Amino acid sequence: MTGPVVRTEVQRRGRRLRPTLRLRLTLLNGVLLVGAGILLISMSFLLVSDALHPAEQLRDGTRVVLANGSELDAREWQELISREARNEIIAKGLLALLAISVVGVAGGYAVVGRALRPLQSVTATARQLSGQTLSRRINYAGADDEVAELADTFDEMLDRLALAFDSQRRFVANASHELRTPLAVMRTEIDVTLSDPTADVKELRRMGTVVSDASQRANALVDALLVLARSEAATALSRREPADLADGVPRAIQALGNEVKRLALGIDVDLEASRVVGDPSLLERLAGNLIENAVRYNHRGGRIWVRTASTADHATLVVGNTGFEVEQADVPGLFEPFRRGGRERTGARGAGLGLSIVRAVCDAHGGTVSAIALPGGGLEVTVALPLASAG
Repeated sequence: MTGPVVRTEVQRRGRRLRPTLRLRLTLLNGVLLVGAGILLISMSFLLVSDALHPAEQLRDGTRVVLANGSELDAREWQELISREARNEIIAKGLLALLAISVVGVAGGYAVVGRALRPLQSVTATARQLSGQTLSRRINYAGADDEVAELADTFDEMLDRLALAFDSQRRFVANASHELRTPLAVMRTEIDVTLSDPTADVKELRRMGTVVSDASQRANALVDALLVLARSEAATALSRREPADLADGVPRAIQALGNEVKRLALGIDVDLEASRVVGDPSLLERLAGNLIENAVRYNHRGGRIWVRTASTADHATLVVGNTGFEVEQADVPGLFEPFRRGGRERTGARGAGLGLSIVRAVCDAHGGTVSAIALPGGGLEVTVALPLASAG
C-alpha cells in the first residue's frame, strides 16, 4: 500500500512543479512588465541627466549662494543636483518597479487562471470520460473567444464520439446475435444427431446439409462484416483506379440468375457509361448489394430496373424493385446495420448489411446514396458518385 501512495504523491508533486501554461504566461507577463519598467526608468534617468545643465549657461567662476548661506561653484552645484536627481530616480523607480511587478504578476496569475479555467474543465471532463460517461459536456458560458471555441469544439467532438460508441455497441450486439444463430443451429444439429444411436446415413446427410447451410450463412455474414469495416475505414482509398458503375451490374445479375428465375422476376436494364475513380472491387460490391436486395425483397413475378447515367458532375446508379410496402419514415433506418424493412430483426433473410455497405462505399468515394419508398410497394435507391475528370 505504501508504494502506490508514495508514487501518487510524487506524481502530484511533479504535476504541481511542472511548467504549466498558466505559470509560463504569468512569467512572460512579469518579464514584459519588468522590462517595460526598466526601460521607463532608464529613459527617465537619461532625460533628467540631459536636462540638468543650467551652469553651462553661466560664466566660468560663477558661484551660487545657497539658502543656508554657503557658496558653491556653479558647476559643482550642478553636479550635486544631477547626482541627487539620478539617485532619487533610481531609488524611487526601483521601489515603484518592485511594487508594480508584484501587483502585476499576482494580477496576471489570477487573470490567466480565470481565462484558462475552461481548459481545466476540458481536462477534468476528459479525465472522467469513458464509454459510459460520454454524456458529460463542458457547456461553456463565458466570453465568445478562442477558449469558448475550444470548449464548443470539444463538446461537438463528444457528441460525435457518443454517437459512434452507441452505433458500435449496437453493431457488436447485433453482429453477435446474428453469428450466434447459425452457430447454435450447427451445434444443436450435431449434438442431437450424435446422441441418437439409431441415426442412419440419411439422418447424417440431413445433419450435414443443415450444418453446411448454417456455416455458409455465418461465412457470408463474416464476409459482409469485413467489407463493411473495410468500407467504413476507407477515409483514404487504398486503390484509386478508373472504373465504371455499369461494369458490376451484369455480373451481379448473372450471379443471382437462379433466384431471378425462381421468382420469375422481370429485369429492365439501361446502362450508360458512368466513369468514376475509386476502388473497383468496392464499387462492384456496391452494385451487387443493391441488386441482391432488389431480388431478395421482391415478390414473385415482380420487377427490377437498373439504370446508370452521367450528369454534369456525377455518375449515378439507380436500382429499383417492386415488393412489400415500406414506410418513407423507415427508409433512413434501412441504411443502418442489421435493419431489414426499417425494423431491427435478426434471424431473417440475409444479414441486413447490404445497404449499410452501400452507404459506407459511397462515403468512402465522396458520394451519396438516397432511397424513396414507392407507392404500392418497393424501393428505388439512387447512388451518386463524383464523375471522373476527363483528364
